[in-house]
This record gives sequence, C-alpha cells and structure tokens, in this order.
Amino acid sequence: MNWSDIGIVLSAKKHGEGSAIVSLMTPEHGRHAGLVRGGSGKRARGIYEAGNLVSVDWQARIEEHLGTFRCELLKPQAALYLDDSLRLAGLSSACAVLEMALPERESHPEIYESLFNFIANLESETWLEDYVHWEIDLLADLGFGLDLTSCASTGQSDELIYVSPKSGQAVSTTAGEPYKDKLLALPGFLQEAVETPAKIDFEAIFQGLNLTSYFMDRNVFIHSKNGAPPARTRLVDRVKQKHTLSGN
Repeated sequence: MNWSDIGIVLSAKKHGEGSAIVSLMTPEHGRHAGLVRGGSGKRARGIYEAGNLVSVDWQARIEEHLGTFRCELLKPQAALYLDDSLRLAGLSSACAVLEMALPERESHPEIYESLFNFIANLESETWLEDYVHWEIDLLADLGFGLDLTSCASTGQSDELIYVSPKSGQAVSTTAGEPYKDKLLALPGFLQEAVETPAKIDFEAIFQGLNLTSYFMDRNVFIHSKNGAPPARTRLVDRVKQKHTLSGN
C-alpha cells in the first residue's frame, strides 16, 4: 500500500532511538500518522515542526499498519515566526486542536483548506480574529455550529452581545439582560456588520476564545482526560496576559 500527498505537520513525537511518529493533515487522506526513520535527529528535526508544509509518500504492507512517511519540506512555516511568540502560539494551537479533534484517516478536505488558509494569512494584522473564526468554522464542520446571526429569543439581528451556552445561538441585549450572568459574551468582530478595530482588542479576542473554549470543551475535547491541548491553553493564557497588560 502506498500513496503520495501534501500535508501540514500537526505533531512529531520521538519514537525509539532516532525515529519519530509524525501526524499530518492532508487534503486527500485526512489526519494521518506515519513513522519517519531518523525523524527526531538533528538533520530532520526542523522539517517536522508543527505548521510546516511537506510533500509526503506513505508506504505500508497493509492499510491497517502505521506505515512509514518519507517527507520533503515545502515551506518552513514555523521558522517564519520564531521571533513572534504569539503567532507561533497560534500556529501551534491550530495544529494541536486538529490533532485532538479529528479521527484518523478520515478525509476532511474543507478542514485541510481552512487550516492551510489560516496559516497562509498568519502575517495579517487580523490573524487573532481569524483564529477565533477558524475555530467557529471548525465547530460547524464537526457538526456543532453556532448561530450568531439572530437572537434566540426575539429573532432580531441587531444588538447581539451574548451567546446562549445551551443552544449556541446569539442573544440580544434586552433579551439577555435578566440572564447575563449565565450567558457567554459575543465580541463584535464575530458579527459581519461590525468592523474590526484598527488596534488589536485583546479583550474581544479573549471573549472570542472563551466562547469557542466552552463549545470546544463540551463537544470536541470532552473525551480527552486532560481537556484542551496544552498548546491551545498557552495561546489563551498569552492573550489573557496581553489583555491584562493593555488594560482593555
């Protein structure tokens, strides 16, 4: 059995003396793992950083086996952000979320494309807003979509500032006032009619991550003994720290 594809590195774990088990997100074969001989050695280590784009050949005697990868680096995405700890945290988080969220060997070309586009636009000034949008889109792709377009109680499409944790639908200012302590905050940048501010609003980003955290924890990470992947927790902590320091 063998196939060739391109892939985004999600993770690489040392295996034995110098090998590594590498997990890739591919357009045709979904999340797929393989053994890379020599993959944890000094010469190969830089290839298998989370977020890097590689070409890959997979080979196994039978389909059910782990098989081996032979990879060639196409674009060293991780190296581009070694001096930008926040963007690097965002890149690592996206890869770790998919590593935990997706079943192996199940094709999800739309999710591959969304990850590819997020990474391609990571230099954008709005990348943090893009990350929150990416997680919301991922929830929808997995069957846990949120409805942020109209109020769950009144049906109105304006003054939406909350989200119901029960239904995942937006709630307006007036309808939500009596229950505001039980509702999740809906930041303005998640509404199409609201323009993204020129300056990064870390409070709004933190609210967005809290929103997606709730539904990710309930629907995606529920089967993980330790909850959300550590890389995502580090991103949330960094955004929280930025929010605190900026006084937003």
